[in-house]
Amino acid sequence: MTNQRSFLVDSRRFILTLFTAFAAALLLGACGMFDGKEYDETRGWSVQKLYAEARAELAQRAWPAAIKHYERIESRYPYGRFAQQAQIEIAYAHWKDDDAASALAAIDRFLKQHPSHPSADYMYFLRGLINFNDDLGMLGFVSGQDLSERDPKAAADAFAAFKELVTRFPDSKYAPDSILRMNYLVNALASHEVHVARYYLKRQAYVAAVNRTQYAMKNYPGAPANEEGLVIMVQAYDALGMTALRDDARRVLDKNFPDSVYLKGGPKKDSSWWQIWNW
Repeated sequence: MTNQRSFLVDSRRFILTLFTAFAAALLLGACGMFDGKEYDETRGWSVQKLYAEARAELAQRAWPAAIKHYERIESRYPYGRFAQQAQIEIAYAHWKDDDAASALAAIDRFLKQHPSHPSADYMYFLRGLINFNDDLGMLGFVSGQDLSERDPKAAADAFAAFKELVTRFPDSKYAPDSILRMNYLVNALASHEVHVARYYLKRQAYVAAVNRTQYAMKNYPGAPANEEGLVIMVQAYDALGMTALRDDARRVLDKNFPDSVYLKGGPKKDSSWWQIWNW
């Protein structure tokens, strides 16, 4: 009898131990669900609620939180106007979160999927704006570096985006602002070419100097920087002994920039002013 009671006690202890271990395992599992790895408070939310929360986070400048909500919309509700709007706004949120690469990738994806969307003009404008501000970033502002001395890729990409917008959507509300930015970028890009041409001229790479100034005049006609480009061209042709081309370049300079500072205050007419002009 005593052995039977002992056996029952041991059995109860064993069962209690198993139950305790099982309960602990359940508790640990539940904790894992709530540590952010598995638990998702938005599970079961409607697309309307997800979008409203994303907009609220956007208004609060909580960019990462807004991005997560937009990504959930795209994942759970990939079709319809909410998914399309999420793609638009996630590009903006990435940009404001200082992630230009992700913003541009989102824009490219949207334009490939929805080239005729009513907000396509905005996406082109945003693409131009991102590249425009990237080229005029804080580093350049602090250092005081001339835009013409920097890599022109971002400026060229910005110009292309604004041009596409103005060409495809001339009546867009973003068109006037885009035109103003294009006017600035035209001279910035021309200035870059002239800056490089000046570098070549100083190192007596005259053919390269001529090529860069010709490229600027062909691709950015009317840019103020082309005034200096023509002066460089005159000097380069003169150094190469190509007097006919030199005189042609000077005639173009006289015609397009009659009040050029490079012509005023020069030596007498019988002197070669371009030979003594200093930078």
